[in-house]
Amino acid sequence: MNNAELKSIKQKYNIVGNCDALNHVLDIALQVAPTDLSVLIIGESGVGKEIIPRVIHDNSPRRREKYFAINCGSIPEGTIDSELFGHVKGSYTGAINDSPGYFGVTNKGTLFLDEVGELPLATQARLLRVLETGEYIPVGGTEVLKTDVRIVAATNVNIRQAISEGRFREDLYYRLNSIPIQMPPLRERGEDIVLLFRLFAMQMAEKYRMERITLTDEAKQMLMRYKWPGNVRQLKNITEQISILSKERAITPEVLAKFIPQDKESTQLTVINNGNSDHSFENEREILYKILFELRGNVNDMRREMGELKKQLDDVRATPISRPIAPMTPITPITPLSNFEDADAEEYIEPSPEQENLNLNELSRQMLVKALERNNGNRSKAAQELGISDRTLYRRLKQYGLDKDK
Repeated sequence: MNNAELKSIKQKYNIVGNCDALNHVLDIALQVAPTDLSVLIIGESGVGKEIIPRVIHDNSPRRREKYFAINCGSIPEGTIDSELFGHVKGSYTGAINDSPGYFGVTNKGTLFLDEVGELPLATQARLLRVLETGEYIPVGGTEVLKTDVRIVAATNVNIRQAISEGRFREDLYYRLNSIPIQMPPLRERGEDIVLLFRLFAMQMAEKYRMERITLTDEAKQMLMRYKWPGNVRQLKNITEQISILSKERAITPEVLAKFIPQDKESTQLTVINNGNSDHSFENEREILYKILFELRGNVNDMRREMGELKKQLDDVRATPISRPIAPMTPITPITPLSNFEDADAEEYIEPSPEQENLNLNELSRQMLVKALERNNGNRSKAAQELGISDRTLYRRLKQYGLDKDK
């Protein structure tokens, strides 16, 4: 793709930036557009993944057909099959008419499945069948329907980790990942950050008829060195805040510091990758899980030892008094028979699976509360820190009775 074509695409879709990674993404999108191959877009939340499916559809032979974008994480688990694959009248309460679902409505067109990593496993199996055969059965129906839909999916979760944890089907991943597209995070786009700030500032000035804010050279450097955990979405929000609230229109580092979050994690400077993996809460969770498993192993060992001691006590208790009683150990003295009733009161009681689940749930609850406290009650940041989706966070808040407190 030459520079003229690249510039034309950016102007048409209002894409701002000149970094090589962004240009490479657009080049791949245009190359894959004429085909029917599935595309999986991977990138952090807020990087602008939703633009690429539109570019692919508009430059494909399906451009005159329908295009639908579905956020899989926002549809309740109980209705997502009906939303995607349709249902027949009377299949469940409230199904007063037949519905074709998105796969029926989008026939011959393109369906963008955002947050595909949030799909339930049962829905993943049905999606896999559609991708392989083009066939599906509506909820409550018996007739097999055909559809010709081009799938473009996107996710901000670590799919390979989700596969290892049993939350995502490996065969579906390979089917979706025919053409992978990696969206660069904002912190790796260099001067694009300043260009985007200028665009958002100009939009605010035109919309509210105010003087446009500008950055000093020092503020530009500060902007480019910030980590931007929320990516382009966060940059736009901060630019809008400064445009409205700042009395100074020439933004200095001192003014900028008032609007950039000051928590330690989000204000640390971007670390240059020297071959080592970037800091990730995944590593911290792995360490925590390892500690938990080691603790469980120690508890199991303790159970076995206590079980052996209990068995020895039972054997001694069952021995007739007229017979000599062999010591349990060479050093430990024999406990008189008259004291066995006291020993029973102190014997180890093995916890039930329900008690173990309660302990693990309490640990999970504490981790959730701590994450919310560290992020001042911001649920999105807490979910990002814990490596879970907003939807999963809300479900756990409700499970632990924290939804009313936060």
